[in-house]
Amino acid sequence: MGELSTRNFGLLIAYLIPGFVALWGLATLAEPVRLWLVGVAGEGPNAAGVVYALLASMAAGMTASACRWALVDAVHHRTGLTPPLWDDSKLHERLEAFESLVDNHYRYSQFYGNTLCACVFAFIAWRASPSSAAVPWGWPELGLLSLAALFVAGSRDALRRYYSRTASLLGSMERTASHDERSQPRDEAPQHGDEAAAQAPDGGSENGGEGREPPTE
Repeated sequence: MGELSTRNFGLLIAYLIPGFVALWGLATLAEPVRLWLVGVAGEGPNAAGVVYALLASMAAGMTASACRWALVDAVHHRTGLTPPLWDDSKLHERLEAFESLVDNHYRYSQFYGNTLCACVFAFIAWRASPSSAAVPWGWPELGLLSLAALFVAGSRDALRRYYSRTASLLGSMERTASHDERSQPRDEAPQHGDEAAAQAPDGGSENGGEGREPPTE
C-alpha cells in the first residue's frame, strides 16, 4: 500500500499539479474554466466542475510534460547533462529498485520542469487578461524569473541524480563498450627506432609481427 501511495504521489506532482497551475492561468481568459474552479457566484465547484477540472488538469499536465521534454530537458542535454545508455537487460531483475529511482528522482524532475512550463503559460494568460491591467510591470516578471531559475536548477539536479543512480543500478553500455575496447588488442602503426626493434618477434625486424604489413616505399 505504501508503494502505491508513493507512486500516486509521484504522478500527482508530475502531472496533476502542473496541469492545475496551467488551468488556473487559463481561467483568467476562459469563463467556463473559471466556473469549473470557483463555481457559480463563488459558491465553489459542483461535482461536474470537479470532474471537468480534474480531466482538464491531467490533459494540461501531459501537455506541459511534452513542453518540458522539448525545451527544458533539451537545454539540460545540450549543456552537459548527457543521458546514459543503460543496459536494459538488467531491468527485469531490478525493476523494483528502478521504479523507486523514478519515484524519488525523475518525478521531481518532471514536477519542476512541468510546473515551470505551466507557470510561464499561466503568467502569459494572466497578463493577457483584463484582470492584470491594473498591475504594473516589473515585480511580477521578476518573481517569475526567480521562480524559473529555481525550477530549472531543481529540475537539473533531480535529473542528474536520476541519470547517475540509474546508470549505477543498470550499468552503462557506453562504459562497458569502452572497457571491452581497452581489453582488446589493437593493431598499432609501424614504429621506428629501438622501441620497434625490441617489439619485433625476430629481434630486429619491424615486419616480423603477425598481422602487420611490410612498409612500402
